[in-house]
Amino acid sequence: QVQLVESGGSSVQAGGSLRLSCAASGDTYSTNYMGWFRVAPGKEREGVAAIYIHSGNTYYADSVEGRFILSRENGKSTIYLQMNSLKPEDTAMYYCAADPDLTAVQALAQNVDLLKWPYKYWGQGTQVTVSS
Repeated sequence: QVQLVESGGSSVQAGGSLRLSCAASGDTYSTNYMGWFRVAPGKEREGVAAIYIHSGNTYYADSVEGRFILSRENGKSTIYLQMNSLKPEDTAMYYCAADPDLTAVQALAQNVDLLKWPYKYWGQGTQVTVSS
């Protein structure tokens, strides 16, 4: 099992920045992919960004490309989401996700969309509110 704990959510004005953290514990040695998702009021869950832990390769939704940066802490099972130029439409509950069962071979062979993959483990979420 993998336990995920998010932190860093807050209220900020439009144009501001926030940095979310996700600390993973448990069966992290076999976890290849992690991601950030968000759920805005009245909307479906949206994949925001994902990372291949071993190489650091990242993938972003068009809505955040160029504004958000996903990174990992070397040697530790912690990922970060640096969110810049925040907009009111970024307001949502942000969740961290991980899946130790998804391998790189599978992801490549099946052309997996990491922003739509049904990750196995999820954190409790952290709220981000952006006011205009």
